[in-house]
Amino acid sequence: MSFTGVENLDRSIHKTNTWLADVAERFGTTDRQFTYRVVRAWLHTVRDRLSVNVAAHLAAGLPELLRGVFYDGWNPSRVPGSYDRDEFVNRFAREARVANADAPGKISVVSAVFRDHLGNGAFDNTLQQLPRDLRRLLGSEPVRHPSTEEETGR
Repeated sequence: MSFTGVENLDRSIHKTNTWLADVAERFGTTDRQFTYRVVRAWLHTVRDRLSVNVAAHLAAGLPELLRGVFYDGWNPSRVPGSYDRDEFVNRFAREARVANADAPGKISVVSAVFRDHLGNGAFDNTLQQLPRDLRRLLGSEPVRHPSTEEETGR
């Protein structure tokens, strides 16, 4: 089915719908407005914490339509922001219109879907410049448990 009559745009719409459907499925919802809000909030909150080059690298892996959402309202002269985990959660929650207490779980769900679509290496390499607590929040770095590390000698 052609939405626009332009093959590249139709392909991007299809890919974007797939990504949004995957996020909605992980949330167990059919509310596409909610799904779009959390994806948009994730894209903007991550984008504003990355350097211009790394943000552009992440955007290159997105479907064209999501790439437009990613860049919407972006001011590259103001990045990267240096906000910490709490401010990251606050910014995401505000834009997604969810409770701060619910934000980390929602961030994790979106991150998991993006990792699936972008690939582990691309996802993790893109977020490597972020501080460890943000990488953990985004699921880009495993949480290490001190008791396990002591038992295994790591």
